[in-house]
Amino acid sequence: MQEKSYQELFSMADKVVVITGGSDYLGSALTEGFLAQDARVIVADLARTEEQLAALQEKAGGRLRFVACDIAQTDSIRAMLKESAAIWGQIDVLINCATYGALNPIEKMTDEEWNRGLDGAVGTAFRCTREVIPYFTKQGGGAIVNFASMYGMVSPDPRIYGTSGQNNPVNYGAGKAAVIQLTRYCAAHLADRNIRVNSVTPGPFPNDVKGPPQAFLDELCKKTMLGRVGKPREIVGAVIYLASDAASFTTGANIVVDGGWTAW
Repeated sequence: MQEKSYQELFSMADKVVVITGGSDYLGSALTEGFLAQDARVIVADLARTEEQLAALQEKAGGRLRFVACDIAQTDSIRAMLKESAAIWGQIDVLINCATYGALNPIEKMTDEEWNRGLDGAVGTAFRCTREVIPYFTKQGGGAIVNFASMYGMVSPDPRIYGTSGQNNPVNYGAGKAAVIQLTRYCAAHLADRNIRVNSVTPGPFPNDVKGPPQAFLDELCKKTMLGRVGKPREIVGAVIYLASDAASFTTGANIVVDGGWTAW
């Protein structure tokens, strides 16, 4: 097979990309980014955001589909992947972006909340990865990109959170640390099937919809080398790289996109 030119390395033309949580805060930026690279995109999410997807669909020229999926349920994941594969006859990339959890300090967190948050952070990636393997194996390979977090690498600094309501729960950090290790394990065990598995680690990308107080945002900015927080589109390049042929020799890696937060 002829090698791609350097101009073609990042192209996602003819690739089918499944994005869990693809209509959420960071997920919607990923959806737009992959469509801009000529991919065919499946947004796998619980809620269908009609207006958003309709606007994108018009720009995408039919390269966007929504498939309902509850990533907490294996049967729902299986049904989503089956439907996704049927739409365009293949799945080339899985982006494990969706997550869920419960917000409580450690001394008030119940066993049920602990388990749910841990599952929402890493169980989701595990289930989706397990269920997509047969599709990738059948077609001779594929790429998986998992979403970790800087709080899977370092602890939050409680001094900057105060009473902002933006506090990050302990099970989220534990789960996202597990995502990084899950990525390494899967990369090692799936390499012989030409399945690449990598992760991205976002830093501070606060969601404006959640109304973080300005005083908290100011403190958050001070924690990064670049002196600001990230914009959703700034995570897209790393994910497209890992999903594309430009990363054909990259597996088991974790790319940190945090404005320098974890490098101080």
